[in-house]
Amino acid sequence: MKKVLIPGTFDPITRGHMDLIRRAAVAYDEVTVGIFVNPDKTCFFSREEREELIRLATMHIPHIHVITSDGYTADYAREGEYAAIIRGYRNESDLAYETRMAAYNRERGGVNTILWETPADLASVSSSAVRKRLSEGKDVSDLVPPEILETLSGLMRERNTR
Repeated sequence: MKKVLIPGTFDPITRGHMDLIRRAAVAYDEVTVGIFVNPDKTCFFSREEREELIRLATMHIPHIHVITSDGYTADYAREGEYAAIIRGYRNESDLAYETRMAAYNRERGGVNTILWETPADLASVSSSAVRKRLSEGKDVSDLVPPEILETLSGLMRERNTR
């Protein structure tokens, strides 16, 4: 069985992330979407909220598993015997960064990283753009999977009433 790991912060999951997940689900037997927590990074959504959003967005795709980890992606991939790590890139600077991370993950964990180019229509989609629009009270329906819109709205209402 060929299984792959798609790691990230997913703060929150976007249509770009979903493109990677869908493509991986077609190409591999099992896809694990891993929320890797970086203690030096402040996230907009909690770990639990991000996990819930990913589960909602992927519930209709078979063979998807969602995990969270405080460890290194390379270590998790090695210990889980994943065939590869899959990452996406939108532009040349993303590609340069992801290439460096792929080398690190291969050196540390012995796991190869597959880099998939983001389709042109999703190149401007990012979690940062989603967070910016949400904080401004703007529509994000073109950036996130439709399955999470209602939950995102609820999370933002909760934040605004605190």
